[in-house]
Amino acid sequence: MASKKDNIIAEKLDNLSKLQSIHTKIDQIQVLKGELPIEVADLEDEIAGIAIRIQKTNQDIAAAEENISTRRNAAKDAQALIVKYERQLDTVKNNREFDALSKEVELQKLDIQLAERDIKRFEFAITSSTEQLENLNAQIENKNANLKEKQDELGNIVAETEKEESELNAAAQEIIETIEPKLLAAYNRIRNSFRNGLAVVQVERNACGGCFGKVPPQTQAEIKLKKKIISCDHCGRILTDVEDFDEDAEFIPAAALKE
Repeated sequence: MASKKDNIIAEKLDNLSKLQSIHTKIDQIQVLKGELPIEVADLEDEIAGIAIRIQKTNQDIAAAEENISTRRNAAKDAQALIVKYERQLDTVKNNREFDALSKEVELQKLDIQLAERDIKRFEFAITSSTEQLENLNAQIENKNANLKEKQDELGNIVAETEKEESELNAAAQEIIETIEPKLLAAYNRIRNSFRNGLAVVQVERNACGGCFGKVPPQTQAEIKLKKKIISCDHCGRILTDVEDFDEDAEFIPAAALKE
């Protein structure tokens, strides 16, 4: 007759097996979604990045246009001063005044040359920025179209699986509340150690269902007795007998999933 302690261990193993089965179903749903959630998030980040670059490029164009306007006004002012100084040259009384006015005329002509040079530089910057802006707008248009396509695809999958996933998460939570924290922590640690999320596995053909390491007959006999929680000597997964899994749980053997 099984002792109270044995019954407790058996119950723990049953709960872990049920939790694994539910988590496997949830994992199946995530596999169905594939890389779509990551792809959607990546596209959203890329679009946000391009939008910032578009904003910055527009600001650069606006700044260049403002600088052109400033340089043109400066050139007009310089041209007006040249006309003024050249008129004054006709009325100078001595060489000193003539030299001073001539110098001012030369300085204003130099200012005009500098302004024209800057205007060309800013016009070239506007041309380059405009081309870049067209390219960025094309990029964001393509990525928005791609994003919508993937969002629609993901939305369809979510719509089909949302109810089932919600029910599975609720069922998993009910079981989690019955498992002691230390054991649950161990289960989560093992589960998170493998890409396929299998922490509790069956003994299949005398081997661990997770890593396929050989399980000795004596160990298999102990697993069937459920008097203690036994881990695989090779991978550390919790071992359980095939009959401990619910047939409706659609448990996926490790061979069907990549680690």
